[in-house]
Amino acid sequence: MTVPGRRSSTFIRLLRSGFTDPSAAARLLDADALAAVRADPVLLDALGATADPDLALLGLVRLAEAQPDGELPGLLDTLVSAKPLRDRLLGVLGASEALGDHLARHPRDWLGLITYEAADLHPGLPEFELGLADAHDPVGLRVAYRRCLLSIAARDVCGTIDVAQTAAELADLATATLRAALRIASAAAPEDAALCRLAVIAMGKCGGNELNYVSDVDVIFVGDAAPGADEGKALQAATRLASHLMRICSETTVEGTIWPVDANLRPEGRNGPLVRTLASHLAYYQRWAKTWEFQALLKARAVAGDEALGAEYIAAISPLVWQAAERENFVADVQKMRRRVVDNIPAAQVERELKLGPGGLRDVEFAVQLLQLVHGRSDATLHSGTTLDALHALAAGGYVGRADAAQLHDAYRFLRAMEHRIQLYRLRRTHLVPEDESDLRRLGRSLGLRTEPVAELNKAWRRHASVVRRLHEKLFYRPLLDAVAQLTPGETRLSPRAAGQRLEALGYADPASALRHLEALASGVTRKAAIQRTLLPVMLGWFADSADPDAGLLNFRKVSDALGKTPWYLRLLRDEGAAAENLARVLSAGRLAPDLLMRAPEAVALLGDPEGLQPRTHEALEQEVLAAVGRAEDPEAAVAAARGVRRRELFRTTAADIIGSYGTEDNPAEEDHGALVDRVGGAVSDLTAATVAGALRAAVHSHYGDTLPTRFAVIGVGRFGGHELGYGSDADVLFVHEPREGVDEQEAAKAAQTVIAEMRRLLQLPTTDPPLLIDADLRPEGRSGPLVRTLASYAAYYRRWSLTWESQALLRAEPVAGDADIGARFIELIDPLRYPMEGLGEDAVREIRRLKARMESERLPRGADPTLHTKLGRGGLSDVEWTVQLIQMRHAWAEPGLRTTRTREALAAAHAAGLIPTEEAQILDEAWVLATRVRNAVMLVRGRAGDTFPTEARELAAVGRYLGYAEGTVGELLDDYRRITRRARAVVDELFYGA
Repeated sequence: MTVPGRRSSTFIRLLRSGFTDPSAAARLLDADALAAVRADPVLLDALGATADPDLALLGLVRLAEAQPDGELPGLLDTLVSAKPLRDRLLGVLGASEALGDHLARHPRDWLGLITYEAADLHPGLPEFELGLADAHDPVGLRVAYRRCLLSIAARDVCGTIDVAQTAAELADLATATLRAALRIASAAAPEDAALCRLAVIAMGKCGGNELNYVSDVDVIFVGDAAPGADEGKALQAATRLASHLMRICSETTVEGTIWPVDANLRPEGRNGPLVRTLASHLAYYQRWAKTWEFQALLKARAVAGDEALGAEYIAAISPLVWQAAERENFVADVQKMRRRVVDNIPAAQVERELKLGPGGLRDVEFAVQLLQLVHGRSDATLHSGTTLDALHALAAGGYVGRADAAQLHDAYRFLRAMEHRIQLYRLRRTHLVPEDESDLRRLGRSLGLRTEPVAELNKAWRRHASVVRRLHEKLFYRPLLDAVAQLTPGETRLSPRAAGQRLEALGYADPASALRHLEALASGVTRKAAIQRTLLPVMLGWFADSADPDAGLLNFRKVSDALGKTPWYLRLLRDEGAAAENLARVLSAGRLAPDLLMRAPEAVALLGDPEGLQPRTHEALEQEVLAAVGRAEDPEAAVAAARGVRRRELFRTTAADIIGSYGTEDNPAEEDHGALVDRVGGAVSDLTAATVAGALRAAVHSHYGDTLPTRFAVIGVGRFGGHELGYGSDADVLFVHEPREGVDEQEAAKAAQTVIAEMRRLLQLPTTDPPLLIDADLRPEGRSGPLVRTLASYAAYYRRWSLTWESQALLRAEPVAGDADIGARFIELIDPLRYPMEGLGEDAVREIRRLKARMESERLPRGADPTLHTKLGRGGLSDVEWTVQLIQMRHAWAEPGLRTTRTREALAAAHAAGLIPTEEAQILDEAWVLATRVRNAVMLVRGRAGDTFPTEARELAAVGRYLGYAEGTVGELLDDYRRITRRARAVVDELFYGA
């Protein structure tokens, strides 16, 4: 009978010892197998010190119950009397469910933890080979491997060895295992072994002496003929041996598996032969190998088989590895590989991905390897396959700041320790941080976090990951500043040659100029220089992420020269987190936005205001422009004021477009490309309308004072009326007027023509701003007709002479400036023309189709690629717009939703009305949005309008980056454009031509 209160005191003691289920723990302690020690306070304290006391106690009971007859007392006596064994055994049982299972299956293996001699504390390859020497088949090898793994885990969880030593021991155990597997394979086929020489080259983490508990072991096999043997037969024999070795390690038996052996890093990957001669390897690497293959070879190490052949292989490929940084597209290839790794992570796992996610282990490894390849050409001290050793060598050589290297060293060790303990639990290959509270608790306690293990673990993990997220700033860019500005006295600095190599490798085409800009920006003792030294390391990374890093850095220097003595500018960049990154994106995305900013540097303030990049309303813009015009002393000053507003607002629009398209670290790129296009089209159209209104007001005021003798309106047509203007679009307009009461019609016409001439003169005054051309060629009779007409004249013309194409052009007519009543009456006049009752007749439809076909054959520029011309090419803007406009003219009389000047709005209305099936509507919309974005991108990048893709490589790459294509993928961009527009043209052929 239990004494009242005793159970509760045991419960409380177990709770205090760290058990999460004291009731279950109490039942386990009552097990017969633990009768001799259950009251021993030392045991309870030792269990409480483990990562998971509940798991440790369960494992101990299972081990005790599995002991052979007569051996249980020895286990229990040693457990309570020998602290080293107690800590090791319980430490393993509390950290690894899988090793607890192993001990329950092999209950005498705990004896391997008793010895505590010097060799046992730090075993090397010979000791592990000895531990596997008695294994003669795959099952025996697995048991011996787990026994050795048990000893490594025991030293790890007890802190006898640190994370780097653990990784090195795991690599040594893997080496011993590969040798044992080759021995077993050779014994099974002695005739094959006699025919050939076979060397096993470890790659990846095994090659770098930094293996995980559970990881694929990457290898490459090199074969040769034994003396006197035929090479072909020898390679066949070597292939059979290599295949058998892989099966021995990888296949699942009653004792499970060891780890997969992966030979996919070999030349040609899975498609290439498993075993090649050394000569064949060299021929491939010299002619066909890609950059990532040399990066992988950085960790190559001969580990098993023929030692001389392995040494020959390493000696032969090493010079090729250290010349890899001289290859064309070296950095682009490395960055592309890194991005591909991140892109392949499921979105739901990115934040928990310890290895491949942002701020993860792979970030450190990639960055260190990149610097090794860049600087290892001339510095052999960097030739290490081990990440932490290489990081130390980079710091010692001045390639990385010592303090930054120390921070990254600590972060990498912590993340690797997390990875080790996560894998150790079930001995499964995973890099995901668990979500379950109990798993996080065990993980935190295993890392020595005992007060609030889950909260402390998450805090430490996020802190170290944030250090890694900034590693490009620390590893790549800060040393460059130190090279020109001596930031840290006493530190070894990059030589000018090494700094140039670094910049070149990071994508800067003119390293010498870049270094001069850095020196100008970062040198000196002024507040400006101090703030810029803080900003530049991270800004250089943002520039390097663009298609033209050199332009980004040069433009930053220009802005700095213009505003560097302005207190608010420095404060903006220092204190407004998004401002510096936004500025970097804008300055390196092409010519248009930086050119606008250079002419209005104070507009940089928009980049730090959360609302600063939002487009302003048409009303607000027109009000500001008209107020500025009203304050001007003469028409030239008035239009200059209007242009000043236009310049600032164009910068606002381009900046918002670039930042939305590129994305930032905190805000990903806008996924709705149609919304981006609509925003740009609306903003530029509203701004153009406000500028035209300002020019109109200035023209009227300069010639007629406050009142023009005729009521006058400007009607936007084409993209202007459709709210679809791009950065380089002309403003298509019609002019309409009506004489005021008592004014002679000729006098009124003359006044209207005078105002139009003055507007055009003012808007065409020489300027460095993007031109604003007013085009009135869509007026009745085109260039042969009068520039301006009265409402009555328009009505008479349209009633008697109007052609179908003129009615089509009026589909996008909308008043944009001048007398609102005249504008509204003009729209009332043209509605019956553009939305004819009962729709178009068959003759009119045939006429529209004939005009479109003629335009396709005659208007495409000579030599232009019809598959890539955004306006007139196959499936481009013209195709989509004429298709939508034909539907409007046929059905808008009955479908009010079609009565809009906007293409996408009309397309959506046609779909809603059942006039276009869903898939076809989506195809047309996608093509129109893409073609529009390409035109906008060309203007942003080149600073001048264009209807086709640039031919210059860097400009084409910049267009690609704006459209969301990573560096080196412009081929995919062009293929995608052709595919999307080809599908659109098929829809156009069906819907427009009736094919």
